[in-house]
Amino acid sequence: MNDRTLQVDPRNVGQLRDWDGEHGAYWAEHADTYEASAARYQPALLSAIGAQPGERVLDVGCGSGRLALDVVNGTPGATAVGVDLSSAQLDIARARVGDLPVEFVQADAQVHDFGRAAYDVVASRTGTMFFADPAMAFVNLARATRPGGRLAILVWRGIDANEWLREFMGAIRRVLPMEPPPADAPGPFAQSDPSVVRGIFEDAGWRDVAFVAHDEPMLFGPDADRATTFMVGQMAWLFAKLDLDGKRRAEANLHDVMAAHQSADGVQLGSGAWLITARR
Repeated sequence: MNDRTLQVDPRNVGQLRDWDGEHGAYWAEHADTYEASAARYQPALLSAIGAQPGERVLDVGCGSGRLALDVVNGTPGATAVGVDLSSAQLDIARARVGDLPVEFVQADAQVHDFGRAAYDVVASRTGTMFFADPAMAFVNLARATRPGGRLAILVWRGIDANEWLREFMGAIRRVLPMEPPPADAPGPFAQSDPSVVRGIFEDAGWRDVAFVAHDEPMLFGPDADRATTFMVGQMAWLFAKLDLDGKRRAEANLHDVMAAHQSADGVQLGSGAWLITARR
């Protein structure tokens, strides 16, 4: 796949601004921390992908590239292409490639022309939940997958299954009251309802859609101080809405959460995800 002028659905321009701006740059700067936080999900996801020698894998929302790199590292003869909106994260991914048969491309997977039946597997680790139009996106991804090809993606379940986000948002809400986003809005829980997601996938041309629940602890840092600093940066868009006193109180609330979950293994909170698989 050759680099070309970036085509973005107008409805995803906000996502491009965030992910190819300060937010994406922060993820790139802290790539190792982000990858460590969800690392316990990686074995199950790689198993579900089930890459075989000679297969081409498309990693959607690849971030700094860990999933695509792990796929080809574990499967000699497989190749992968990772796509993301964040040029800063793609720079990190490209620096990691070495001699591996992996390419990283800036693209909006909702509209990008990947070629017809060009891939054997579409994969993603928490990278498919931000499309403005998921129905269009999964039609596009189905078009890019050969008949009989596979899909294996990890997405978050609802807020009740994700202690980490429930606790972090609760710490902020005690200072900055806010309503939860609409259930169908792009964001962490956009694909948390199997009854909705199944219909989107089947209408897009996927079959044998299956959901398996996985629960794993997520790691946010070695101690409460560093975990708090990391999460304050991650939630900078919320902290920007607060005055100085509000910022201090919100940070103190977050630190209390981190301290309550600190152990010899670091600061860990519970999380829950769906591992969704399907066939083309």
